[in-house]
Parts: sequence; C-alpha cells; structure tokens
Amino acid sequence: MQISNDDILYQDECMIAVNKPVDLPVHKNDFMPADAEYLTKQVGQLINQSVYPVHRLDSKTSGVIVLALSREVANNLAKQFEQRQVKKTYLIVSKGIPGEGVFDKEVLIKKKKKRQKAKTAYKTISSIDTGICYKQDENVSISLVKATPETGRWHQLRQHFAMNRTDILGDTQHGDWTLNKIMTELTGVKRLLLHATSLELVHPESGQKINLEAKMPEAFNIVLNQLSGLEYSLT
Repeated sequence: MQISNDDILYQDECMIAVNKPVDLPVHKNDFMPADAEYLTKQVGQLINQSVYPVHRLDSKTSGVIVLALSREVANNLAKQFEQRQVKKTYLIVSKGIPGEGVFDKEVLIKKKKKRQKAKTAYKTISSIDTGICYKQDENVSISLVKATPETGRWHQLRQHFAMNRTDILGDTQHGDWTLNKIMTELTGVKRLLLHATSLELVHPESGQKINLEAKMPEAFNIVLNQLSGLEYSLT
C-alpha cells in the first residue's frame, strides 16, 4: 500500500495525521528487508520532511495515526499517550453480539511472557443475523462494535474480544480461524477488521483539543452487507 495526499487527515507545522492502510508497518524493524515499505518512510517522502512516530498501531490495523515533525513535538505527544491523556476509539467487526460493558481481564504481553492488567470499554453499534453454521456454532451473529481501550497493551483488543468468544473477524493470531476462512470465501475480504477510527488529543503548541477521524473502511461494509442473512453450512 502506498500513502497518498488523500490519506492525510490533518497537517500543520508541527504534526501530521494520516489514515494508515492495513498491512503497512509504522516503522522499520530488524526483520524487514532494506527496501521494505513502512509508514514513516512513505509519509516522509510524501511531504519531503522528517517524521517521528509517537504511538503504535499494529501493521494489520488500519486507521488514524499521528506523526510529529520534530523531536520536541514527538516527546510532547508521546507523553500524552504514556499518561493516557489520549482517547482512542476503534471500530471492530466481531463474532456474536458483545453488548456493552468493560473487558478487564489481564492480557498476555508476548515479549515479556507475562500477563498485565488491561481495560477495554466496548459498545455494540449494530448486529446482523446469518445462517452461517460450522462446528458447534449455528446461525452465527456478527456485530459492528465501538471499542475504547483505557490501557494500551499488546494486541489488547484482539485478546479481550477473543477471551469473550466474540473474536474479531480476520484475526489470524487470536481469533476464529474457521470463521475467518468462511468470511474470505464468501466476501473476498482478507484482513483484520479492526480500525482506529478516532483520536482525541491536545495540540502540542496551541493546547487546544483536536479530534482526528478516519472513516470506516469499505471492507467492513462489504462483510456486514454480504453476510447478512446468508445461508452457509460447513460440514
């Protein structure tokens, strides 16, 4: 995926926000080839300026991400994220009907090989009924859910929804592999249906609150529309 001007959500003299495409890493790591594409590289080339990441967004997650245009601004913004002053809202397509509430079970931190406390507020926006049946699941419901993590742990949303048996569709690490396969077979969509739809933070210079938004990807609508009422049985 290549970043273009259409992906820029906000830009001024000290920061830029873009709508990150799915499957594009934010920055380079030691496991990537020298010519690999990543977000900071593409945005820097697009605006012909050095950019500095201030928070993380998983490669498989799309949506709003903020980049600083100086080290000073990067430090300011990073502190807001570290001190949980930034409100992050995600859109999710999940299995079942999660309802509304707060997930507060500990999640596994892979690198540290231990569990840590985590909190995720969630609210079901809408649900569809399907005739999808497989294994022990019959007439699986699928929901569009809004989620707001109060902490920022590794794969927190994906782990919390999987623990609740309301797996995020397209999650190949924590989710329901059979349902993922059915989704791709029936709709052609093959991605994690997790999207960072908004960020609320304080502008590092003006001190004013700003809300950055990225609209829901078309893939979400395709899955919800095409699976609604669809009869499918895997035997």
